Amino acid sequence: MTETLQGKRVAILAADGVELEQPREALEQAGAQTEVLSIHDGEIQARENDLDAAGTFTVDGLVADASVTHYDALLLPGGTVNPDQLRVDPDAVSFVREFVESGKPVAAICHGPWTLIEVGVVEGRTLTSFPSIRTDLRNAGADVVDQDVVVDGNLITSRSPDDLPAFCDTIVAKFASNSTQEEEKS
Repeated sequence: MTETLQGKRVAILAADGVELEQPREALEQAGAQTEVLSIHDGEIQARENDLDAAGTFTVDGLVADASVTHYDALLLPGGTVNPDQLRVDPDAVSFVREFVESGKPVAAICHGPWTLIEVGVVEGRTLTSFPSIRTDLRNAGADVVDQDVVVDGNLITSRSPDDLPAFCDTIVAKFASNSTQEEEKS
């Protein structure tokens, strides 16, 4: 285990239907302290490929009570149902908007960029996502590319669970440096 992220606090904003296991493990193995924030307390139901039950995750705190100043980075994991719930929750939308505006790194994979669309921060940005929401991103003004991981300023996006190795490596590196320099990685 490396200690690349020792001393870093990473907020993971998630709701029922989340696909979270691998990115969270990568962050924790790199030494980060992760906290699952959600729109309700208790536990959230995890999924694999949207359909298969994948256990639960304990919610560490409510997004309504969270402060961006307490975290170094934000992870918006995938799954279809997860970001669909987050993008209609005013507290989640406000938290993500404030995080992006802070300049701190924000990573979203799969359907996670749906929340970024709702927040209004994708116009003029180069992003990637799961194929089924690429039209949504384009309609919101994003330049959409088909790459495993894209870094544009403080936004890091990835396409799908197939890209998790590259996504995990990139978020660990970017969260460690809090880099906000524009760059694309294929």
